[in-house]
Amino acid sequence: MPKTPQTPVSVLQSLLEEYQITQSALANAIGLSPSTIRQIFMGKSKITVPTAMRLARFFGQTADYWLDLQRAVDKHEAENDNELKAALKSIPKAKKPKESKVKPESKPKTTLAEKRKEASKVPGAKPASRGRKSNRRTSETTPVGTNDE
Repeated sequence: MPKTPQTPVSVLQSLLEEYQITQSALANAIGLSPSTIRQIFMGKSKITVPTAMRLARFFGQTADYWLDLQRAVDKHEAENDNELKAALKSIPKAKKPKESKVKPESKPKTTLAEKRKEASKVPGAKPASRGRKSNRRTSETTPVGTNDE
């Protein structure tokens, strides 16, 4: 059985003792509610990315340090979860399809010019547009600043 990893809670507890800080003072210092910190200490909440960033800033580590601690605990718990083990055993491994020895014939790509040429052969077909149409109005407009009234 794999060794139980160091938990974020045990690290936090030792840091609070080392710095002589209460859970409430930590919560206040990093901008979280005391109940959020209490939930983490009781194991009901995990270290999230924003929490890891706050702890890293306060204690001088990286967010990855805290996230790695949490990931190691999560992985350990998953490895010891019997329901998950049973579910994993029932999942088949993906198999790549065998390569076909006969390559399918590929059609040559039709160019835009060839498509236009084919379309022009259809009776009653309009020639394909060669560009974007202007949004300008074709009727005369009154120049700005003049009054025809």
